Amino acid sequence: MRAMRAKTFSGYEELKLIDLPKPAITNGKVLVRITAAGVTPLDHTILTGKFHGSKPPLVLGNEGAGVVEDGGGTDFPIGSRVMFFGAYGAFEDGTYSEWVAVRKEDLCLIPDNVDDVNAAGIPVAYLTAQVALTLAGLRKGKTVLAPAIGGSIGNAVTQLARASGAKHAISSTTNHAKAGQAKALGFNEVIDTSLEKLGDGVRRITSGYGADIVIDGIGGEVLSEALGALALGGSLTTLGYSASRKTTIDVINLIVPQASIRGLNMFAQPKAAVTSAWKVIVSLLKAGAIKPIVAKTFPLVEAADALRYLIEGRPFGRVVLTI
Repeated sequence: MRAMRAKTFSGYEELKLIDLPKPAITNGKVLVRITAAGVTPLDHTILTGKFHGSKPPLVLGNEGAGVVEDGGGTDFPIGSRVMFFGAYGAFEDGTYSEWVAVRKEDLCLIPDNVDDVNAAGIPVAYLTAQVALTLAGLRKGKTVLAPAIGGSIGNAVTQLARASGAKHAISSTTNHAKAGQAKALGFNEVIDTSLEKLGDGVRRITSGYGADIVIDGIGGEVLSEALGALALGGSLTTLGYSASRKTTIDVINLIVPQASIRGLNMFAQPKAAVTSAWKVIVSLLKAGAIKPIVAKTFPLVEAADALRYLIEGRPFGRVVLTI
């Protein structure tokens, strides 16, 4: 089978098209013919040697969509359209390939109203967002801030919060054009940080109240600024570092509002939490209450270009490989 594999972790140029044996379905795994694979910032982190635990050579790809070919039993009959996320592409070969042997517990049936390309960009972003919001105690009427509306986590959190009855589902962008794009797509509470500071924007939108919940997938100074926007008793969950792993925290932003900060590692979440998140996501997808946004697709052989476009082009929406 064709696969895009990195022989070493030293940059885009290490992703090469190779031929590998079709995986065998052992230990209860399900053989899935991959039709589309999501491209994520984690892929870049791994490819540049900055992720703990990943070892080359490795086929990248942390999420994907496809068709069950064998081993799915009655839960996932042959021909079923499925999407999934797991250790693939990080600790074992992933979805930048034509077939993957997937653990049955990682699979989710794709709703009929979602095509494979859109489905491939759902698992990482929406599962992470829903688990984070659940742990943060999202309830109807809460105010949620998720910076970077064009990014996968910012967009997914904003959509899920809005669909779940949040009073405010706020995001941000550093790009004036993206602010207009967000508004055209129906995201009306987006702070243009080229015009105002993140905290000032949150206070303007909430009439001085602040954010009950912040879900930050950016890190760096964005995390620091987001802490300053927390409401009394608010919480910030950090789960990404595309801007930087390091930041400076003003402890007053935690002490005065008696706020809290926590980290989230999706690889460490109990299966029950993921299963629960899938149920919420699928229900909202079927109802049309949330909708993944795909910016651009690339063929498998152009995986390096796809990843470069995601990281350097910073598109509004997901980047997906078609296979």
